[in-house]
Amino acid sequence: MTQTIAITGATGQLGRLTIDALRSRAPGATLVALVRDSAKAADLGVEARPFDYHKPATLAPALAGVDVLVLISSSDFNDRAGQHANVIRAAEAAGVRRIVYTSILKGVASPMILAQDHIATEALLAASPLTATVARNGWYTENYTGTLAGALQAGAVAGANASGKISPAARADYAEALAVLASDDAHAGKVYELAGDEAFTMPDFAAEVSAQTGRDVPYAAMSKEAYAQMLEQVGLPAPVAQIFADSDACAAEGALFDDSKTLSRLIGRPTTPLKDAVAAALR
Repeated sequence: MTQTIAITGATGQLGRLTIDALRSRAPGATLVALVRDSAKAADLGVEARPFDYHKPATLAPALAGVDVLVLISSSDFNDRAGQHANVIRAAEAAGVRRIVYTSILKGVASPMILAQDHIATEALLAASPLTATVARNGWYTENYTGTLAGALQAGAVAGANASGKISPAARADYAEALAVLASDDAHAGKVYELAGDEAFTMPDFAAEVSAQTGRDVPYAAMSKEAYAQMLEQVGLPAPVAQIFADSDACAAEGALFDDSKTLSRLIGRPTTPLKDAVAAALR
């Protein structure tokens, strides 16, 4: 039977990659992009339906006929859990069979401020009559490689994690996992801790950048408070800077490390190596 799989945040970076992965992993599925601005979805090549978290009454109609909903967590730090609650209620009303949700590595055990909305959403899913699959994603490698231009200009990679190991993976790796989880009901009711195969420290990251650029780019370890202040100085709103600095400090204690290799087993290949991710960012 042909499944209809809908993806929230479909015009975002992870959403677009997930649609690409679903085309490959589930060629017989009908894909639906749920987007706030339909014009931005014109190049996706799939049906696009208006989907605005702030207009709850419009959500259930957009989910009509959807079997599996990939709920990519909202990027709104102000009301993420509330938005997710709106989507879950709409999915229940529309008769969606299963939700695949992108949570955070370690879930309820994560000490990060950022984890609180994910913990709340996981609780909502557990209480819902819907079947859920939870993908507890680690950090994107792009969270680090995306800062390289600024780091090279400053002459150092800065942060509040001097020695804690992290296990990030590329967005494309996580997107492929979402496609696997969404296209096979064998994953219903399960929770997966997903992270990259390769663990490294931030000094290791800085050393890789140095090796590939031929420049000395050290890691500048800062306190959580000093790092938050630096992030504010480069333009982040204070609450967001505090969340990012807290995440880095928690990573120093192991919050972003996982060596289970569940992600690579799911997608059937190794996750993207750090050296490849750095090389791609420097091109």
